[in-house]
Formats: sequence, structure tokens, C-alpha cells
Amino acid sequence: MTDSIMSKAATMEIPINSNGDSRTLAEDDGLEQDLQQVMVSGPNLNETSIVSGGYGGTAEGIIPTSSIKDLRSKCRGIPPSQSATTRIASQAEQRPGPSMHHSNSNPSMTEEATRGIAVEKFDTMKKWSINTYKCTKQMFSERFGRGSRTVDLELEAQVDVLRETKSKYENILRLARDLTNHFYNMVQTQQALGDTFADLSQKSPELQDEFGYNAETQKLLCKNGETLLGAINFFVSSINTLVHKTMEDTLMTIKMYENARLEFDAYRADLEELSAGPRDANTMVRIEFAQQQYQVQREKYERLRSDVSIKLKFLEENKVKVMHKQLLLFHNAISAYFAGNQQQLEQTLRQFHVKLKPPGSDKPSWLEEQ
Repeated sequence: MTDSIMSKAATMEIPINSNGDSRTLAEDDGLEQDLQQVMVSGPNLNETSIVSGGYGGTAEGIIPTSSIKDLRSKCRGIPPSQSATTRIASQAEQRPGPSMHHSNSNPSMTEEATRGIAVEKFDTMKKWSINTYKCTKQMFSERFGRGSRTVDLELEAQVDVLRETKSKYENILRLARDLTNHFYNMVQTQQALGDTFADLSQKSPELQDEFGYNAETQKLLCKNGETLLGAINFFVSSINTLVHKTMEDTLMTIKMYENARLEFDAYRADLEELSAGPRDANTMVRIEFAQQQYQVQREKYERLRSDVSIKLKFLEENKVKVMHKQLLLFHNAISAYFAGNQQQLEQTLRQFHVKLKPPGSDKPSWLEEQ
């Protein structure tokens, strides 16, 4: 009997992966299947220990590997239907120790948010690509005479006049700046010449009076020249604002209107092409969608056309008002300077609220800052 017990014990010590005797008990077969499931789905049993607690937990939450090796002998009383994984988990829950909290909600939420952003960007790119294709097709059709375009003759005539006016005003601005630069150089030369005459009147007693007269004349011309430069600079600043801000703002609205007109004609041509084709169920859905897009583009086109008309009207009124004031200032200042009427020149600047640098100021004047 002792030999049979030892034989049975030896049989129980055969490893799972060995090729030992296949005549084992039914409970050993079930236990081997459970242990094989642990080997496949569970952690590596060759590691030092299995930790049931978190990082830095107590030693009570650690199951030594040696206990796994004796699992067959310790699990005799557990029914074969209960898996080895469940038994190990129940033993770990009975031992005290800090519990691990694994939350997969944050990674999933991040993944969903990333996927939503990607889908949104893809939809935006898709809409932009379709719109660009339609507009490019319409533009080439118009250029080669195969497509029709919406034309507002009155509005387009006003736009052409504005562009021509802007070009002419830019030429006035360029010439006025050239005049300012040249006249500034002349005033600086007169000032240097007056200083030289004044110096020579002190060092040449025999020509003191003659040098003195010329020095006073050049200084007076220099003073009046600085006054005239103030008027011309005010004229240049006003024309620059009119051309590069007021007119440019209106032209930007006109550019938006022209883009809206191209999109409107592109979707109109697309709707006409679909309407001329067969009327099956799929085509009717596409026609309805094209009709909606056509209405959206039409409203955008009409809104921008109204904006352009209003801006052109206000621009014309503002241009007349500004140019009336600036041309009168330019004429009166030039006339008073070359007539030698210093009082009228100063009166002109006061009339148009043009401020000059006060005499004796140490700060650089607007002439020096140019």
C-alpha cells in the first residue's frame, strides 16, 4: 500500500508539459486545463511574484511563485468547474492591501475626441474641394466662352470707374510725395544758406549789410517753406488715407462680391445640368440638394451686391467731401507761399486746422521723421 501511495504521489508531481503517463484522474485533467488557461491568458509565472496591490503596496498583497508551483496539491478541494484564474483572484481579494484603480475612460474619451476632430477636418476639406472644383470649372467655362455668367451692368460700370479713379489718385499721391521731398531739400538748402550768410555778415565788416539782408531773406523763405510743407504733408496724408484705406476697403468688398458671383454661377450651372438630365430617384435627391446650395449662394451673392452698392455710394460722397477740402488747402497754401504772403499762408493753415512744430522745440519735427 505504501508503494501505491508513493506511485500516486509521483504521478501528481509530473509537470503539465511533460510526456508522462496519460492515465490521470479526472480532477487532474480539469486542473491541468485550468492551469493551462492561466498560463495562456494570465501573467508570466516565471516572474518573481504577482502583485495584487498598486505600486508600493504592502507585502501581504504579493502571491509568491512557490505557491503557484504547489497549486495542484492545494486545490484538491476546489471543484474542477471553477477556473484557476478565479481561484487566484479570490485569494488575492481576501488579502488586505491597496487596490488598483484602472480607468479606461480617459483614453477612450481622448480617442473619440481625436476621431471627431479628424472627421470634422475631413468634412471641411471635402466641402472646400467640391466648392473649389465647381468654381474652377465655372471660371474656365467663362474664360473659354462655354459658360454663362451673371452680369450687373450698372454695378460693374461703377466698379470700373472706382478702379480707374484709384489709379489716378495713386498717381497724384506719388507726385505730391515727390514734391514734398524736393521742396524739403530746397528748404534745408535755404536754411544752410541763410546760416552761412549770417556767419559771413559777422566776419566781413565791409559786406555786413549785404550778407545780413540775404540771411534774413533766406530765413524768412525757410520759415514760409516749413509752413507750406506742413500744408502739403497734410494733403498727402489725407490722400493716402482715402486711397489706401477707404478705397481699398471698398475694393475688398468688391472682391468678395466677385467671388460670391462666381460661386453663385457655379452652383447655378450645376443645378441646370442636373435638371436637364434623367429624373430617377437618385437624381431627384441630388437636384434637391443642389437647389438648397443654389439658394444659399444666391442669398450670399445678393447680400454682397447690396453691400457693394452701399459702399460705392458712401465712398463717392466721402471722396467729394475730402477732395474739396484738400484741393482748396493745397491751392491756397501754394498761392500764398509763392505770392510771398506770409499772413495768408498762416491763415490757411489755421483755417484747415493744420498744426506745425512750435518754434524752439527740441523734438524732431515731422520733416525729420520722414
